[in-house]
Amino acid sequence: MILEGIVTSIDPEGLVNFAPMGPYVEPSFATLRLRPYKTSRTYQNLKLHGQGVFHVTDDVLLLAQAAIGGLNQLPEIFPAAQVKGQVIKSACRWYEFEVTELDDSQDRTNIVARVVHMGRLRDFVGFNRAKHAVLEAAILATRVHLLKRDYIMQEYDRLQIPLEKTAGAAELEAFALLRDFVQRRMDELET
Repeated sequence: MILEGIVTSIDPEGLVNFAPMGPYVEPSFATLRLRPYKTSRTYQNLKLHGQGVFHVTDDVLLLAQAAIGGLNQLPEIFPAAQVKGQVIKSACRWYEFEVTELDDSQDRTNIVARVVHMGRLRDFVGFNRAKHAVLEAAILATRVHLLKRDYIMQEYDRLQIPLEKTAGAAELEAFALLRDFVQRRMDELET
């Protein structure tokens, strides 16, 4: 199964990178299979250090901001227990991992990682239709360079419907942030 969340990794200067990612996970969470592109900071950091932290969260505003590199204020973090990494304090659960296999022979890499430590901070509140809509919108925002403008805008219009019916303030803010980003990015790509 693919589980959407946020991966934190450490760059060469020791700074934390936040990236939304949907690794393949087993029910046991013993291993994760990540598939970042070679152009991503996450790939570069995991190739360099071979360690990171995967977070399960229901904070779709944080997921949206991480998807577009728009973290105006970094979330609170604390040091991981077993790896060179940082844990997001507001996450529900976290999984510290070490890379055991890295195949970067394709543009999209295949990284297998072994979970070496896990922790729980709070219950997962869950996702309503608006949170799902924001999650899908965030995924689309990371693929602006791959998908056609008409398709993306049609999807955003479709996702707007459940958002309007079930959103709270955080979901509305996240969706507006993503829609503005997608519009600007598509305009840039067309010029």
